[in-house]
Amino acid sequence: MRLEELQVYNLAMDIGERVWVIVEKWNYFQKDTVGKQWVRAADSMAANLSEGFGRFHYKENRQFCYYSRGSLFETKTWLTKAHKRRIVGEDEYHSLVKDLNVIGIKLNNYIKSIGTQGTTDRVKESPATYLENWDDNDSCEAAQ
Repeated sequence: MRLEELQVYNLAMDIGERVWVIVEKWNYFQKDTVGKQWVRAADSMAANLSEGFGRFHYKENRQFCYYSRGSLFETKTWLTKAHKRRIVGEDEYHSLVKDLNVIGIKLNNYIKSIGTQGTTDRVKESPATYLENWDDNDSCEAAQ
């Protein structure tokens, strides 16, 4: 399996891009206080999934998934703050909350699936093999 085939990863990538587009339109103070934190948290969800996926041992992968879940909760917190401070509209807020909840469910299911075949499980594709198969267009297509 390739990283780009993980649905939870693609959803996390999408949320990061959506948050970026929202924050990009804010004024300097809003960007500097809430915006930077929110973008970092949202981007960290996918970044931690990819870092864990690149690790050799399933326990390391699972640990990075836990970091991703922490970033998910942080992303929800910044979204709530932005909504309460009236810099994220009602429709955007509800749409993002719904999608973050879906990511949470899929992330928990992914965590449960890691290493279920025994204590010596390894990631199916080693990082070296993954990098050999890397297609420069993959990252662009996943973000679209």
